[in-house]
Amino acid sequence: MELSYCVVNTNGRELLLTCLEAIVRTHPPRIEHEILVLDNASDDGSVEAVARRFPEVRVIARDRRAGLAENNSLLLREARGRFCLLLNEDSEILEGGAEALLEELNADPEAGVAGAQLLDPSGQPIPCAWRLPGLGTALAQALFLHRWLVAQDAGTSAGDSGQVREVGWVQSAAMLVRLEGAEEVGYLDPDFFVYSEEVDFQKRMRDAGWRILHVPAARAIHHEQLATDRSAGARRVVQFHRGRAMYMRKHHSRPVALLVRILWAWSYVPRAIAAMFMPGHCPGTYWLHARQALRPSRGEGMREAAEAYNAQLASTGLGQAPPRSSSRAATS
Repeated sequence: MELSYCVVNTNGRELLLTCLEAIVRTHPPRIEHEILVLDNASDDGSVEAVARRFPEVRVIARDRRAGLAENNSLLLREARGRFCLLLNEDSEILEGGAEALLEELNADPEAGVAGAQLLDPSGQPIPCAWRLPGLGTALAQALFLHRWLVAQDAGTSAGDSGQVREVGWVQSAAMLVRLEGAEEVGYLDPDFFVYSEEVDFQKRMRDAGWRILHVPAARAIHHEQLATDRSAGARRVVQFHRGRAMYMRKHHSRPVALLVRILWAWSYVPRAIAAMFMPGHCPGTYWLHARQALRPSRGEGMREAAEAYNAQLASTGLGQAPPRSSSRAATS
């Protein structure tokens, strides 16, 4: 099989249905494929909705919530395609997107990952490819040069030509993975839960000799469900900085990791001060980012929220069974 579409969903029923509709509408003809959805213990009827609208889709329904790294790894292990297009439930692949990504990985046997250009719902490009994190990128952020010195995607980096380019890492909201490469590096590290899990994965892919590509011709709308969920805002900030700090500890020395945390924390201070005088901006959010960047272990993040949810399921007798599959894989 050539292509496996792999979608992780957590309580995103309507976005998930839109994501699946886009897959069906834009899939390139004559390419054998399957569609897999991993439902992360949703309680909004997502599994039932997919069964009604897309009976050909294979659904892996979890009875406990896990992180995105663990869930994407499970999908990669279950997939039968040579290439796996990882999509969030809030991603909507556009016409020609999957085909453009496939063309690049088929043309370059040393490329292990190809990322699409992400767009916001109005169609404007949003950042989605960067240099790998390190002391240099943290210094660029502290000097407010991140957009010019760190961003590498179409429409955001200076002098961008719109051509396919090798980059440090691409966002996993619409990311095509060569399964051979993923197997070689042991998939994604579940210790990351969410945030920086794709950065670590692609760093290990690069260390193993694989190239990471950004493909501007492949486009996908990213509705950014997490960013619009204000009720979980503080937990997202905590988890975001935990992931970044974990990446630095894993791939850099302790002194470099500490210095980078200081630089990251500093970069939010001027933003917090400026937000005090700018309508529509919340200085408290920037101060929270600064505190968490400096001390990422403090607070409760999204992992704790998932653990609390799982404990609640366990108390009612649910959440004990392993992931179960329903429906059949779609092939053509």
